[in-house]
Amino acid sequence: MHAPHFIGIGGAGMSGLAKILALRGAEVSGSDARESATTAALRAAGAEVAIGHAAGQVPETASCVVVSSAIREDNPELVAARERGLPVIHRADALAALMHGRRALAVAGTHGKTTTTSMLAVSLAALGLDPSYAIGGDLDEPGSNAHHGSGEIFVAEADESDRSFHKYAPEVAIVLNVELDHHANYASIEEIHESFETFVGRIEPGGTLVVSADHSGARELTSRVSDRPDLRIVTVGESADASLRILSVVPRGMSSEVTVEPAGTDGAPLTFTVSVPGRHYAHNAVSALAAGIALGVPAEELATALGSYRGVRRRLQLKGEAGGVQVIDSYAHHPTEIAADLEAIRQSAGGGRVLVVFQPHLFSRTQQLGTEMGQALALADAALVLDIYPAREDPIPGVTSEVIIDAARGHGLETVPVHTMAEVPEAVAALAKAGDLVLTMGAGDVTGLGPEILARLAGVEAGV
Repeated sequence: MHAPHFIGIGGAGMSGLAKILALRGAEVSGSDARESATTAALRAAGAEVAIGHAAGQVPETASCVVVSSAIREDNPELVAARERGLPVIHRADALAALMHGRRALAVAGTHGKTTTTSMLAVSLAALGLDPSYAIGGDLDEPGSNAHHGSGEIFVAEADESDRSFHKYAPEVAIVLNVELDHHANYASIEEIHESFETFVGRIEPGGTLVVSADHSGARELTSRVSDRPDLRIVTVGESADASLRILSVVPRGMSSEVTVEPAGTDGAPLTFTVSVPGRHYAHNAVSALAAGIALGVPAEELATALGSYRGVRRRLQLKGEAGGVQVIDSYAHHPTEIAADLEAIRQSAGGGRVLVVFQPHLFSRTQQLGTEMGQALALADAALVLDIYPAREDPIPGVTSEVIIDAARGHGLETVPVHTMAEVPEAVAALAKAGDLVLTMGAGDVTGLGPEILARLAGVEAGV
């Protein structure tokens, strides 16, 4: 891949691979639908980035074309590449090639992958190990989702949505949880279990699986792979039979104090700080701790280093405060994630209310889980619900945000439908009061509303 061309180079997964290849000296080019901070960061790393998709944008010097599952077969650049006989490489194959020769650590699960991968990247870097990493979200600024390190460890987020995580062969793998999602690609929970089984089967002989001891789907996975003789299984969680047991998670404002105890040892329990709120993030940190230990990193050193993690963009990221109202951005889009983030924020809200601006993501997900989304939103005090963000999908007749709104109202939540982004800042300003917390929530472009909401709140405060 000395001259790869990325179609959709600005995507969360694609941009990281493009950056690493550029830093390794490849002649990277690509295209994306729109300008963004990510495309600007890629240009700064040395990539040539075009906006829009056209056959002529595939350079004559391109050695291959890299695509994700989101790229349609009729994309003009993909059509041109096939006509020219260029190799077409899936994003997962490209990542697998980048990990080759490194000690690979892959993080999988229906929820929490980006956070856990980020925790490992930050803490291993803090210990001077300079890992390479590829994450599905930015740590602190656009383009910080990937790094070409000098160390032997490569930490990668492993995406189950399209089964592409079957491409990897890690030394250590984390499975945080197993739930039914990605309904366009999986017809049943049994298919999900089989897919995760295949992923675990790819772990190197003598390698380690770190898996939740608390999550029912993860426990089912453990039972299915426990007879493999060349696999070490480390379970983590609050269950009494966990290999690395969580004894307590104590909220400390926007952080938590976590105490763990390795099973079958006489050593003292280990206590460390997780600098993001919420029990689910504490569990992510303990999974990261277990995986690092499996790679030979001393437990106490890694636990201390985990405290240097300050969060990842879009994962309960504070966008600012105006008029006494804090605005926080959340990537949560599955009912489990929505509930977890709302419970975490509730612990930090004090006497203020929790208000949500929610943008459903995908018609297929809303069709299957819309009622559960509404139930999860009912953990807030009020919600504005936008129209569905389609991403790569075409509309499904009869599937709208109304299914979520009806379910939320059925659970007693004050819920207001909002059909355009432009309406949101004024609607929030009319609803929010000093002391409240506002969450912009969803996997689409709702994240861009934070600054606009803050500006309107500041205007209210100034009497404008």
